[in-house]
Amino acid sequence: MTTIPAPAATQRPIRLFRNKAAKIAAIPMILTALVVFMGGTIWTVVFSFTKSRLLPKAQFIGLDQYERLWSSSKWGIAIENMVIYGLCSLVFSLIIGFVLAALLDQKIRFENTFRTIMLYPFALSFIVTGLVWQWILNPDFGIQKVVRATGWESFSFDPLNNQEIVIYGILIAGLWQGTGLIMCLMLAGLRGIDEDIWKASRVDGIPAWKTYLFIVIPMMRPVFVTTLVIIASGIVRLYDLVVAQTSGGPGIASEVPAKYVYDAMFLSQNLGQGFAGSTMMLLAVLIVLIPWAYMEFGGRKRG
Repeated sequence: MTTIPAPAATQRPIRLFRNKAAKIAAIPMILTALVVFMGGTIWTVVFSFTKSRLLPKAQFIGLDQYERLWSSSKWGIAIENMVIYGLCSLVFSLIIGFVLAALLDQKIRFENTFRTIMLYPFALSFIVTGLVWQWILNPDFGIQKVVRATGWESFSFDPLNNQEIVIYGILIAGLWQGTGLIMCLMLAGLRGIDEDIWKASRVDGIPAWKTYLFIVIPMMRPVFVTTLVIIASGIVRLYDLVVAQTSGGPGIASEVPAKYVYDAMFLSQNLGQGFAGSTMMLLAVLIVLIPWAYMEFGGRKRG
């Protein structure tokens, strides 16, 4: 006896009600994403065009807040610091992280111990990291004093009190904390490379550095893209390290956008200016996320 398949119209409701428990459980998360994140983002962008001070005020003034923002020397220094910190952080994090991962990928002894030691700083909060490196870079009892105690009396290393290089002192702390995570991501990517590729390169007499540069790294493209997004998001929201190490000083030499927004909203009580700065930070995040989403998902659809 042959069975006649049910019409497509009668099958659709059945598929719609599949996994009802999972769909119901996802409702709070979806509502949270829509109301809290999307709603808060739209609310921030809208009120960045208003004359809000201590409290939100729906008195629209066009692009005045953005004109004041970009005419502020403090914001200009904050953007400059973010660019310097961002470029150096991207380059050094990727290079150091990949080199450490390549070394650990050689199946060395005590690999788990070394991996744990390298990843441990990432478990600390940025405030703790900033305070630790504030002490380490302090000329009275840090690196400078230790080196001078060895007999090098003319040695000078005080980046946190030098306006020209203070951002590099913050960079050192950021690299110390974040490089371990990058190393683990790179190591996971290296462990995903087929062993036959290494065997074939050895048989053909290809040097190891060429194998890494022309074969392994292109195959690790998804890992590099994900790593870039993680590093870029950390650059945009840089705040804790600056507050813990320098509080924006000396003067305003180590200001960053996140600190500018905080000061505008809670110290100067100028919500409109803070919202404008937040919107520009959001724009910076979108500049990173949109190309990443296109490369990750657009390429798959075309494939």
